[in-house]
Amino acid sequence: MSTEQNKAGARRFYDEVLGQGKLDVIDEICAPGYVDHSRDNPTHDLAGAKQFVAGMRSSFPDISAKVEDMIAEGDRVVARLTVTGTHRGEFMGTAPTGKRFSIACIDIVRCADGKAVELWSEADDLGMLQQLGMSPAQTQG
Repeated sequence: MSTEQNKAGARRFYDEVLGQGKLDVIDEICAPGYVDHSRDNPTHDLAGAKQFVAGMRSSFPDISAKVEDMIAEGDRVVARLTVTGTHRGEFMGTAPTGKRFSIACIDIVRCADGKAVELWSEADDLGMLQQLGMSPAQTQG
């Protein structure tokens, strides 16, 4: 598959799955043996990806990912994202605060035959918790 097709699959994840909650799209854009190396995916597979997205959408119904940069070469797609949302449902045992967050995220997706087969994702989790008031703000040393 072309790099443009691989990028289109990644965009579908951000727009349709994360942004609109269409969990069935995961089965269309990810291979059956998909492996998510991210610490946020509880089982590191497709079921865990669906569980993660469902949980995030429950906690942050307006969650969205804006693609700032997307680069594809060979079988890899790299995306630099800004992820935003409003805390409207319980998250990590914390009742909704109504606070918004905006964090940076970097994803690397390996594709085969037009589908995602592996994901590595790094997000500013601490920044998100601080913005939601769930972790103390960092202080200058």
